[in-house]
Amino acid sequence: MRRMKLPNTFVLLFAILAMIALATWLVPGGKYETHLVEGRALIDPDSFHYIASAPQGLAALLMAPIKGFVEAAQIIGFVLIVGGAFAVLQKTEAVDALIKSIARAHAHSALVRGAVIPVFVTLFSLGGATFGMSEEAIPFILIFVPLALALGYDSIVGVSIPFLGSQVGFAAAFLNPFNVGVAQGIAGLPLFSGIGYRLLVWALATLLTVAFLMWYAARVKNSPEKSPTYALDLKKRAEHTLDFAAFEGMTRTHALVLALFSAALATMVIGVVGFGWYINEIAALFLAMALAVGLVGRLDTDQLVAAFQQGARDLVTTALVIALARGTMILARDAHIIDTILHALMPLVASSHPVFAAHKMFLIQSVINFFIHSGTGQAALTMPIMAPLSDLVGVTRQTAVLAYQFGELTTPMIPTSGITVGVLALARIPWITWARWMVPLQLIYLALALLLLIPPCLTQWQ
Repeated sequence: MRRMKLPNTFVLLFAILAMIALATWLVPGGKYETHLVEGRALIDPDSFHYIASAPQGLAALLMAPIKGFVEAAQIIGFVLIVGGAFAVLQKTEAVDALIKSIARAHAHSALVRGAVIPVFVTLFSLGGATFGMSEEAIPFILIFVPLALALGYDSIVGVSIPFLGSQVGFAAAFLNPFNVGVAQGIAGLPLFSGIGYRLLVWALATLLTVAFLMWYAARVKNSPEKSPTYALDLKKRAEHTLDFAAFEGMTRTHALVLALFSAALATMVIGVVGFGWYINEIAALFLAMALAVGLVGRLDTDQLVAAFQQGARDLVTTALVIALARGTMILARDAHIIDTILHALMPLVASSHPVFAAHKMFLIQSVINFFIHSGTGQAALTMPIMAPLSDLVGVTRQTAVLAYQFGELTTPMIPTSGITVGVLALARIPWITWARWMVPLQLIYLALALLLLIPPCLTQWQ
């Protein structure tokens, strides 16, 4: 695995910056004419013509990151505020209490035992689909691996509940500000538009994940030796038992915090759909939620501020990735080569039918996801190209955003993902063991993505 280790995202993005700077000396300038359709500037595919380029030198290369930071300031500020708000929510321990309450009930009810997998996978999937839960699922491995073993399953089930749940929700998100929100903003689409079809996509992806996991869990419970982690789990069962003796259950405070969180999500939906809210309004809503949750959760001002700062601090890397990704577009834009690149890419993506073009976009995004795992960073890097490219190949920009989202369905399997490697390390599951288990489910995700990209192309989904 060490031999195939890739440079981190910053090195890759700066390398891309350098390559684009070099390309500005080699690629001729070009331009497409645009026209307004329902308030959006769409490219006229027959209007491409060459113009003089403006090659970018070393000074432009080194200034690109700060220029990217300035141009992406609104998105970056939004990401930091939302990250801080959810850190305050986590500091109240209300989410942890909810999970422990349900987990403890399995010992007293066969119905609860049967509902553990579908309920928890759905909850984690909702987290990924709404507030971008991803890395936040890592600590829950320490709860769900022992829980799965106690229920007679294996470590793979314990990892899959929080990890696959959050990842499939993230990839099939309908209200996730970190991928859907950013990608739609860059593509010039109304924030969280197309939510009806995205809800269907999320439901189907989550249902398939639940069904596959329940089938596997039943198989392992009946024949434990069929588990790829059977030998490892024998040792884990001897070392750990799930103990909720010190947990006294959900408190009224926890319930109020969760009610406030639910109310904030509902308000966001109403604001976006009914009143056209965008990044500024949603950031203000999450900031208000953080203050209200901190007050109800009985956090003092120091605890609230410290939690908010830590949450924002955890997303500084994401903010810098956004700035670097935007810098790549600034270099290409200032050199007038973006339209030339689009003109060259169009024959590669264009097909006899928009469905095949959408499928190619999805596969390209899947490859890019192998190298760049930040959903926000990938949107910032690829959507400035994919959105106008979709105009040229007969695919709507809404469909291009969905193809970008589906590219993240590969995250649970790729060894270059820090989240994947971190989760498996915590569960002490070798990557190759996990990858072999994931192959059938990954093929299911591939087929699902290809199928779900067909209706938007046939209906010209907006």
